[in-house]
Amino acid sequence: MATPSARHYDTILSPVITEKATLLSEQNKVVFRVAGDATKDEIAAAVEALFKVSVTKVNTLNVKGKTKRFRGREGRRSDVKKAVVTLAEGQSIDITTGL
Repeated sequence: MATPSARHYDTILSPVITEKATLLSEQNKVVFRVAGDATKDEIAAAVEALFKVSVTKVNTLNVKGKTKRFRGREGRRSDVKKAVVTLAEGQSIDITTGL
């Protein structure tokens, strides 16, 4: 496990705290918002360096931004890349404490 670098902090943007992400935490999985150009290997390296855990699997998904209306004006949410990181058995990340 390497020491954290600036690229690791740029790769992992924020944890996703939703009902679905909370249910996944029971299966040793954690969901993060990640940089759009981040690869699965970079995401795994960043999580291992920042949180001192071992990663067994990384699944990524690109979420396209919705078009929404606010006071009659049309706007668009940003596209987001998410990563579902599976941790080794017996390990966990407490995302409420932050880095």
